Amino acid sequence: MGMTMTQKILATHAGLKEVCAGQLIEAKLDLVLGNDVTTPVAIKEFKKIGVNKVFDHEKVAIILDHFTPNKDIKSAEHCKMCREFAIDKNIDNFFDVGSMGIEHCLIPEKGLVVAGDVVIGADSHTCTYGALGAFSTGVGSTDMACGMASGYTWFKVPSAIKFILKNKPAKWVSGKDIILHIIGLIGVDGALYKSMEFCGDGLRYLTMDDRFTIANMAIEAGGKNGIFPVDEKTIEYLKEHSVKEFKVFEADDDANYDEIIEIDLSKLRPTVAFPHLPENTKTIDEVEEITIDQVVIGSCTNGRMEDLRIAAKILKGKKIAKNVRVIIFPGTQKIYLQALREGLIEDFVEAGATVSTPTCGPCLGGHMGILAKGERCISTTNRNFVGRMGHVDSEVYLASPAVAAASALAGKIKDPESV
Repeated sequence: MGMTMTQKILATHAGLKEVCAGQLIEAKLDLVLGNDVTTPVAIKEFKKIGVNKVFDHEKVAIILDHFTPNKDIKSAEHCKMCREFAIDKNIDNFFDVGSMGIEHCLIPEKGLVVAGDVVIGADSHTCTYGALGAFSTGVGSTDMACGMASGYTWFKVPSAIKFILKNKPAKWVSGKDIILHIIGLIGVDGALYKSMEFCGDGLRYLTMDDRFTIANMAIEAGGKNGIFPVDEKTIEYLKEHSVKEFKVFEADDDANYDEIIEIDLSKLRPTVAFPHLPENTKTIDEVEEITIDQVVIGSCTNGRMEDLRIAAKILKGKKIAKNVRVIIFPGTQKIYLQALREGLIEDFVEAGATVSTPTCGPCLGGHMGILAKGERCISTTNRNFVGRMGHVDSEVYLASPAVAAASALAGKIKDPESV
């Protein structure tokens, strides 16, 4: 029986020769991840289990990134609980203010995930690491607690959709445009509890940052995970960032897919998701005059070095439109420093933007960018639900860094080709 890439990884970690869609398995974990919002709940559940230590102090990671630097007393107490737990359990991979980054940017940068791994995280966008050829998925805090205690968790083996990406994307079309196009095509539940497996000759034109963005938003189509084959670019990234051994898995030729979807990347245009779902997509050519109040560039979806370079290329030497607030969030401290060395931070500030420490804050309406009633924001984040970034009567439009930067200059949603 042929297996998909995801099914092969899960079979290996379950100690089985093969698995099939719908099968319940118990799999060994290579990393268990939590943040300052989800870990406090997991810690309370962990204590109920009655064990004194985590299964492996090198395979648990806790990153304080959502409400940090702390926005209020409650968030400070949550971070204190995480801090004390990490110290008590001798957790190696604990990242606090000054060393932290947005978790799904930081984990790959630190080399904590490699191809062939099985990773769970108490955050829905843990699916990001599929860009590295790993199986990674979001879980609840209780599952995180059990994973920290035992090093195992259960899964229902997902079926899969194969996405064949063909040809070279046009200028200004990035990974964000590709995944928004896909979500617009299949809907927010089009891949419900399925593995979204990407392949095709078009992959050669996608950078690792493109792939991280696409895998990151698999959950926005309902996917259990998103995953890319391991190619030369992947291996180069793994060797640069990690000393862990990795294993390459490939889908069988006779693997079974619920659906096979071909996408000609050369025909895609910059894409925007309108309120209040990521599936409400339009190409930039279909967007009429929509004025904006705020622009957010960053997050676990588009806060990487390539994203900042694209934004700076558009903003450099120009001025942000009057009455538009632009907030830029580098994904990690390392990215922040690299942007500083390349002069990008200076370009942003001179254009009229503000640059923040790495944080998830504005993406989930936490802090540092809350929207008031009636305000509109174009954002490189991953969700635009009602009230996602502030008031329930505000609006969030999702787009790439190029479209976001171009819109910042125009004061309305704009094609980057036109600025």
